Amino acid sequence: MAGGIGFVAPDKAKTCKDKEAALRIVVQNQIAPISLSRSRYTEDMLKLAVRLGVKQYIILGAGFDTFAFRNKELLDHIDVFELDHPATQELKLKRIKMAGWEVPKNLHFIPIDFSKGNFIEQMKKSTFDKNKLSFYSWLGVTYYLTKDEIVDTLKDIANVSPKGSSVVFDYADRNIFDIEKTTRRVQNMIHAAIQCGEPMKSCYSYRELVLDLEKAGFQLYEHLTPLEIGQNYFKGRDDDYTAFENINFALAVKE
Repeated sequence: MAGGIGFVAPDKAKTCKDKEAALRIVVQNQIAPISLSRSRYTEDMLKLAVRLGVKQYIILGAGFDTFAFRNKELLDHIDVFELDHPATQELKLKRIKMAGWEVPKNLHFIPIDFSKGNFIEQMKKSTFDKNKLSFYSWLGVTYYLTKDEIVDTLKDIANVSPKGSSVVFDYADRNIFDIEKTTRRVQNMIHAAIQCGEPMKSCYSYRELVLDLEKAGFQLYEHLTPLEIGQNYFKGRDDDYTAFENINFALAVKE
């Protein structure tokens, strides 16, 4: 991964000969800023939602998320449902066993191949209760969907969630595909997605986002721009961590 410094920060590649320093630059500049800040924002909003009565936390595309293991005190109040590909969940469970961690009784794994099936149908087969106030985490996904697919997913969520349930997601703004209005690392992200066979497809203006949320029965409750993300989560740092340009966070509530 340290070898990626030439791709991420070519201006520093010639002078940075230390692999550890190179790795730090790659991670802090390109790899970690979005995932760390969006996860922190999501968990901040979830903790507030729990105080307001949320009983279920659904993580769409959970991957190796460790929320349930880091916040055991919250599991006295909520059930956590992790949805992801069966192979990913199998590997995660093996890693959990290797680490000697105990799976909390309120943590539920729902295997689902999002490309082949409706995740709502799988949720209905679990202990998920559509009548309980719920909070959804939908991170790192909207970029790779069409706008119709985004609206359809939000409608699916709305159909199995009571009024007041909420969803947090990140999305690309309308300038992300304009090379004159982005940065090198944003272009790196777009290029990497293409190379992986999953090109980024959608971007939104603020107004477009509001309208599509309304189509699905949601109201935009809070919206963070890169500037606001930087102020909230990266202020005062003296390293390469900064908020990612053109990436925004949104919290929407079912009407």
